[in-house]
Amino acid sequence: MTTPVPDPVAAAGRAPAAGVLGVAVLGYSFMGKAHSNAWRNVNAFYPTLRVAQKVLVGRDAGHVAEAARQYGWEESGTDWRSVLERDDIHVVDICTPGHLHADMAVAALEAGKHVLVEKPLANSVAEAERMAAAAAAARAHGVRSMVGFNYRRVPALALARTMIADGRVGEVRQARVSYLQDWLADEHAPMTWRLRRETAGSGALGDLASHAVDQIRFLLGSPVDSVSATVTTFVGTRRGADGPERVSVDDAAWATLRTASGAVASLEVSRCATGRKNALQIEVYGSLGGLRFDLERLNELQFFDATLPGEVQGYSRILVTEDSHPYAGAWWPAGHTLGWDHTFTSQAADFLRAIGSGAPAAPDFEDGLDVQRVLHAVTDSAARAGATVHL
Repeated sequence: MTTPVPDPVAAAGRAPAAGVLGVAVLGYSFMGKAHSNAWRNVNAFYPTLRVAQKVLVGRDAGHVAEAARQYGWEESGTDWRSVLERDDIHVVDICTPGHLHADMAVAALEAGKHVLVEKPLANSVAEAERMAAAAAAARAHGVRSMVGFNYRRVPALALARTMIADGRVGEVRQARVSYLQDWLADEHAPMTWRLRRETAGSGALGDLASHAVDQIRFLLGSPVDSVSATVTTFVGTRRGADGPERVSVDDAAWATLRTASGAVASLEVSRCATGRKNALQIEVYGSLGGLRFDLERLNELQFFDATLPGEVQGYSRILVTEDSHPYAGAWWPAGHTLGWDHTFTSQAADFLRAIGSGAPAAPDFEDGLDVQRVLHAVTDSAARAGATVHL
């Protein structure tokens, strides 16, 4: 006897027509484009619930209309609240600056919409707590929510997590995560919303360290217990529309994180690392082996097996493109590599599976809240000259 799959959309009072989920994306710039690409492609590669790209929302009517045409949306709009009143919208995907996340997500969840929010979850712990509470209340009615840490869908990193959980590197003792970019290395680079605390919440911390902290939690399977950190702003003033403007967020941060499992992780993030474009590098060292990953070679995972005889030890290269590897089987024959954009399509597929099956979505808003607490601890520690902050 086949057990019927619960319909959480219907349970939330928003039954889709002909089994198709209507999607709205709020925000049409960098992340809006990446998420639009995912919704356009998810049904072509993953056997999930069917989706329709209903509406793309942004503040500038002309720009969002052009983006909607380019990205394949049926229509565009400028009023995100009106989207929540529509019965043909079942999924709301939030890709706006961080200061808008909380109000949008809470309102969408209360309207019975499934909600995906691009990282970081919020600009503050208080906002993240409000969002997590709304998500928990909505979950009781079958409404799903997820935070967009897309690097969990890199096949090599998903494989690394499995290998660590299976004990292939033994007891994890230490890890190193660095995420370095250089788009602010030029002191003449102009002011943007990402450099204002009131819109971005933080600088490299929210932008880059949120990914790094999530990977530490994801790979090691353990929460962060304490933080000791320092942060800095290398260029304190940038050229704004009306003249020089003070930068109110961090350019770079360094931290030592201790996890509940006893592992120690070092963290380094910067948007002023000259010559680094999007360099996420991860190293994990255990009692029986080690793992290394570089986003610039994202189809590869390096594995050191210390259980082998010494004369044949050395890092081996695993090309993570086999059908049996996480996510890879949805795409091309073995050896045909994937790119950064594929992670967003896999992320959309995971969210649709959670909606369709009623299973928990991961990472959820509670995960996003935990990351936000670590970021706050980094800021708190830095303000206290690197004092250890316990979570």
